[in-house]
Amino acid sequence: MLLCMKNYSQFFSLAFISMFLTHLSFPEYAAADMPGNETDKLALLAFKSQITEDSLGVLASSNNSFHFCNWTGVTCSNEQKGVTGLNLNGKRLAGTLSSDVGNFLVIKLLDLSGNSFHGEISPELGNLGMIQNLNLSNNLLGGVIPSDLSNCSSLTSLALDHNYLIGQVPPELGSLSELRKLYLGSNNITGSVPASLGNLTSLQELDMSYNHLKGEIPRTIA
Repeated sequence: MLLCMKNYSQFFSLAFISMFLTHLSFPEYAAADMPGNETDKLALLAFKSQITEDSLGVLASSNNSFHFCNWTGVTCSNEQKGVTGLNLNGKRLAGTLSSDVGNFLVIKLLDLSGNSFHGEISPELGNLGMIQNLNLSNNLLGGVIPSDLSNCSSLTSLALDHNYLIGQVPPELGSLSELRKLYLGSNNITGSVPASLGNLTSLQELDMSYNHLKGEIPRTIA
């Protein structure tokens, strides 16, 4: 009888240890209820494929050994069933921005600031219908500001400052009625300040300094 109780006690202890180690293996999400979808996973893999330098190894975990919701910088939502945030601020990454980044279905935050991304800003970012905060500042991005960004109707903050952007400020940005912060300073932007920016009635902060703007400040800004 005592022998049976001893064996049972050992079995119970082993079972408890096994359960404990299982929980350690999945610190953020249980395998049975992982959020996300295949579209977001493919977008993340396409984004990673364009990275040419990762000196800190922050994307080392971005592989099939881990669910993509557990990858560095990725935030997922069970409620919205997808990636709601990608924050890789100041991670010493270099490369170009894949157009597939525009395929995130429910993303609200995209912060790639403080890196060395080059090339142009993909017009496909205009497909991010739920994005609220888009920060690409302090990179090496060139080309023009895509007018397609005006399709991101939920944007409250748009930061493209400290890059090498050229061309004019798209008048279409004046349709972003929820926008509170617009940072376009320290680029090579030319032309005049669009009068349509006066339509940004929610705007609290506007920085267009250190560019090559000309003409008068539109009265509509008042």
